[in-house]
Amino acid sequence: MTDNDRTAQLERACSYLRRIPAWYLATTDVADGHQPRVRPFSFAMVDDGKLWFCTSRDKDVWAELSANPKFELSGWKPGECWIVLTGEAALEDDAVASDKVRQAGFKHMVGIGEEHDSANDGRLAFFSVRNIAARFCDIDGSEELLEL
Repeated sequence: MTDNDRTAQLERACSYLRRIPAWYLATTDVADGHQPRVRPFSFAMVDDGKLWFCTSRDKDVWAELSANPKFELSGWKPGECWIVLTGEAALEDDAVASDKVRQAGFKHMVGIGEEHDSANDGRLAFFSVRNIAARFCDIDGSEELLEL
């Protein structure tokens, strides 16, 4: 698979996520290590061949991903299939997130009611996703695996 093909598949998954108001990301609780925790997310962006998400460093999800970067997310758009995406949060990529990603994430987070001073607010945290497996699933049991 070429880099262009991979980016097209990432864009397809990202486009699906962006067309629904929220999708749900599951992590493992830091305190107990086994209890899944789920919360809504709504920012996704592809930049430089990577899928990016945004959150805040003061949220439990950041601590949970720091302790165990593996996560799974799922979302559904009525009348369509749903997506299941599994991956690992590359938290170290926060340091290399482009200004384009930072600006878009900042605008999105402020737009949903969070308070941040700027795209470079130290509380904002950006992470890309590695080891991605994604599939579109249908009620009839069929699945389409995306090559990522």
